[in-house]
Amino acid sequence: MARQRTQAVTLADVASLAGVSVATASKALNGRGEVAPATRTRVRAAADKLAFQPNALARALISGRTRTVGLLTDDMAGRFAIPILLGVENALGNEQMSVLLCDTRGDAIRRQHYIRTLLARQVDGFIVLGDSNDLRPSLTGDIPVPVVYVYCESDSPDDLSILSDDAGGARLAIEHLISLHRRHIGHITGPSSYRAARDRVRALSAVLAESGLALAGEPLYGEWSQAWGRHATQMLLAARPELDAIFCGNDQIACGAAQTLHDLGRDIPDDVALVGYDNWEIFAADCRPPLTTVDLNLQRLGATAVERLFAALDGEHPTGVLRHPCQLVIRESTSPLSTTGEPLR
Repeated sequence: MARQRTQAVTLADVASLAGVSVATASKALNGRGEVAPATRTRVRAAADKLAFQPNALARALISGRTRTVGLLTDDMAGRFAIPILLGVENALGNEQMSVLLCDTRGDAIRRQHYIRTLLARQVDGFIVLGDSNDLRPSLTGDIPVPVVYVYCESDSPDDLSILSDDAGGARLAIEHLISLHRRHIGHITGPSSYRAARDRVRALSAVLAESGLALAGEPLYGEWSQAWGRHATQMLLAARPELDAIFCGNDQIACGAAQTLHDLGRDIPDDVALVGYDNWEIFAADCRPPLTTVDLNLQRLGATAVERLFAALDGEHPTGVLRHPCQLVIRESTSPLSTTGEPLR
């Protein structure tokens, strides 16, 4: 005799087990505020016990939302996209929502295609993910649902953009070096076309000036690479042999700088303290010695974008630029100056 198919658990089953009405069970499971905490806990416990899976289509018809978010990125292979995406996905997963990821590869036609496709799927909102903390054209005029920009800044003041605080990160690095009595500090960074690189130079120059110091030489702009770090460190030491610290624009450059310092017999950190940027583990932790560096908190950046999108979905209309704080991660590449030098001015 054939076994009968097990019937799907319904919302009515959950309500019956929890001892509430179907309407109350629905409100409790959908996070509606008018349900008492104890009742909400009881309903969710009943749903877990029965392994209840809500019907997503029915829920969308009732609420007017599909509980999905579209994410547009121009560079899925970029260094910063993956951790931000993980932060977005974790935050959405905690709310039982889904993300639909579209890599536009920097192509405007492909981008418009994905916007139309995601709107056809009735996503509740969009997150636009950048790769350089830089300005980009606003897409909001083409999108009738809330949009939040993360790790890029929309050129429209009516949009909300969430950025890493590059100036704040540079300030953390230089204040740390000054606290270690380093007074001859050089800077090696990426291309001057990157706004992040320029913002950090302005911030570090301001912090040095506040302590009566000046940058050792000019900031050296180049590539975001170890090769540039090696070459620039040679130039910097040739011009400034008194150098006692280097702040680098990313961890790759810092690893290259460390190689040159070792080759020239300069001890890290006794002779020259070294600070990187990004806290990219494969470079920062494996450097000799491990790098003190600035962590951008990229996963938290993605989670913040989701929080702000939720606020927009609830009727708020936040605008402007939100700069997310960075964190200094101290490792063995920095320590107080080991020899007695002139006092700080």
